[in-house]
Amino acid sequence: MHWSTIIYCGIITYLTRFSMIFLLKEDVLNDKTKKILSYVPSAIFPAIIFPPIFLDSVGSLDFESNPKILAAGFAIIIGFFSRSIIATIFVGLISYWFLIFVYYQ
Repeated sequence: MHWSTIIYCGIITYLTRFSMIFLLKEDVLNDKTKKILSYVPSAIFPAIIFPPIFLDSVGSLDFESNPKILAAGFAIIIGFFSRSIIATIFVGLISYWFLIFVYYQ
């Protein structure tokens, strides 16, 4: 019962998202709407990234002894200069792991 409900919900979710991509034609949206929608990923990404980096488990800001902020800074610098998503991810992960396992021990 539980697995069938989970699979059913997954299929419904997939179909509703796929239908918007599949049924929406390029010529339906005018240029102004396309320009406005092009800013959506830039607006949503910081809202997703900010809480895990700057907030602790209680929900308060944690700037002291927070390795995630320094690792995010390294990743931003590498991403700016290299323009490579893979390099940015690797530098962010490696610097975070180094900070939590070596530096903050």
